[in-house]
Amino acid sequence: MTAEPQNSAAPKPSIFQHPMVLKVRAFLVATGHRVAGFPPVRFLVRIANAVAGRIAVVARKLGSVALRVPLIRQGSAFAGEKMKIPVVRNMVYMLVIVGLSFGAIFGYEALMGLVLSHAMSGIGKQAQTVSTVQATSQPWQKTFQAVGSLRAENGADLSSEESGIVEAINFNSGDEVQANTILLTLRAEDDIAKLASLRATAQLAQITSTRDEAQFKIQGVSQATLDTDAATLANDNALADQQQAIVDKKVIRAPFAGRLGIRSVDLGQFLTAGTAIVTLQALDPIYMDFYLPQQAVAEVQVGQTATIKVDTYPDTAFTGKITSINPLIDTSSRNLQVRATIANPDHKLLPGMYGTVSIDIGAPQKQVTLPQTALTFNPYGSTVYLVNSTPQTPSLWQKLWGTKLPPNLTAAQSFVKTGDTRGDQIAILFGVKDGDTVVGAGQLKIHNGSAITVNNSVLPTDEASPTPTAEQ
Repeated sequence: MTAEPQNSAAPKPSIFQHPMVLKVRAFLVATGHRVAGFPPVRFLVRIANAVAGRIAVVARKLGSVALRVPLIRQGSAFAGEKMKIPVVRNMVYMLVIVGLSFGAIFGYEALMGLVLSHAMSGIGKQAQTVSTVQATSQPWQKTFQAVGSLRAENGADLSSEESGIVEAINFNSGDEVQANTILLTLRAEDDIAKLASLRATAQLAQITSTRDEAQFKIQGVSQATLDTDAATLANDNALADQQQAIVDKKVIRAPFAGRLGIRSVDLGQFLTAGTAIVTLQALDPIYMDFYLPQQAVAEVQVGQTATIKVDTYPDTAFTGKITSINPLIDTSSRNLQVRATIANPDHKLLPGMYGTVSIDIGAPQKQVTLPQTALTFNPYGSTVYLVNSTPQTPSLWQKLWGTKLPPNLTAAQSFVKTGDTRGDQIAILFGVKDGDTVVGAGQLKIHNGSAITVNNSVLPTDEASPTPTAEQ
């Protein structure tokens, strides 16, 4: 029996013994121990076992080269049970499962990031609701305005120069009196008696002086005697005049015509010198004193018309004339004092009232005006938001149906230079043209380039001379 020749060639090593395959297999074993307890992994393990089992059956039928390798089982990674399955396919399925798991996690995070960024980008593009006004060109009269106080042409608190007891009161509170009218008398019997004594002394001095002059002609007295008599007579007459002045001061008279106030004394009351008795005010005409900045010196002149308004009579404007301008500028405020005279025959205006003064300067000029609420005042300059309109591009379907789309409205910030103000309005020197549409309210919600929608159901007031109205 002849022995069969033996194949001396070494067996060809299997691909499954390659070092790289062995490293991947060890990594899967270690990973399996860490993740086998995680519920999603257990679910994926069940699917992998089922797929691997079907592949093993098909492999046995096809006569594939099989090795005994660990199979992933639910609940324990790479348990002791072994099956003949292709190792490469096991590794591929495991990598696919791990890849799908990580892909799902990172895909979910990427999707949430896209959704959040889309939502945040949409916030800035939302159209904000504002109201708008149109800039108009109106006649504008340059004026100087100020706040001043009314004072009487003549006004004084009357009092007595001498002390005494009130003997008679010849007026009532609120009377209109003429100049030199007797208002009050103090008791003066002692002063009158002393005046009579002084006058008697002065008469005796006069008699003595006359007799000595006759004696001097016949050289009966000397010149020194005549000089003494003359000095004595002059002194006695001066004392009598002094006492007469004291008696006259016991009678208080009105120094000028005007209206009396409320009296502050009563009959029998003892008055000390300087005690106020009653106030006397001359009401027609009446003065309005006010201050203007020194820039007005070149434009304010005596004779210009001044319009005065007081809150006591909100619907009445009083007209006066500038009658005097102080030649001195106040160094503390750099203001110029001006006085206007106003006719006050009805005595409606009273001293001490405050009022607003308006002085027209030059001829009216055309100015672009806006409500003051349309401006945003900043330290670096005043700004407004102009409304820009651009047409929307319709879709194909909208073109077919002839749908008309409203224009896109955006706000454009513009710096402006402002002029004077009057009432609710302010003059715009440059930055806005006549006819421009400007955001009138809602500026705090927008910025340059913001999309806006217009709702003019409520508009800011835009009156040159607003007047307060009673609440309904």
